[in-house]
Amino acid sequence: MMQYNFIAIEGTIGAGKTSLATRISNDYNAKLILEQFEDNAFLPKFYEDQDKYAFPLEMSFMASRFQQLKDQLGMFDLFKSFIISDYYIMKSLIFARKTLPEDELALFTRFFNFISASLPKPDLLVYLYLDVEKLQKNIRLRGRSYEQQIQDDYLYRIQEGYFEFIRQQKDMRILILDTNSIDFVHQDDDYHNIIDIINQPYDIGVHRIAIS
Repeated sequence: MMQYNFIAIEGTIGAGKTSLATRISNDYNAKLILEQFEDNAFLPKFYEDQDKYAFPLEMSFMASRFQQLKDQLGMFDLFKSFIISDYYIMKSLIFARKTLPEDELALFTRFFNFISASLPKPDLLVYLYLDVEKLQKNIRLRGRSYEQQIQDDYLYRIQEGYFEFIRQQKDMRILILDTNSIDFVHQDDDYHNIIDIINQPYDIGVHRIAIS
């Protein structure tokens, strides 16, 4: 454990990224990088008025994600076996493409392309797929007040953004896990099934697996 030096877990809001990354880091001695989204003062405002706060939110997220990944990925830890993160820097562009108007997106993309080029790609990108109904259930269960007003349409748009990004990739190992039929947070067998799947040697390209 593991086949890869740097694994990034991705997925739409409520997919279980942080839960999976945290447990893997605890069980397999990995250096854990968790997104620091709760410190972003624009996030609650964004869910109240997306048009007004989308640009400052996406810019601030991009800056904090870049700084965190630059610091953490550049800091070698002799006592950890590999690195696992609950996000990938491309998340910033994926969200921006779905939340920003054309003129703001053009400016955002210029900044993003400049900074993202200096960050390494993960050896394996794992995308956790859940139906929107189950995403909403998870969002309600974790009880963050500012997330309770997230609309289905927004989640569908973000999911669409992830799949658009995945289809465009030609030089990455991407593993799409359909987790609709399992509960890896509460069921150990489901969790270990995911571990067995992740810990396989994959070629460059997109690999889709429905777990049952």
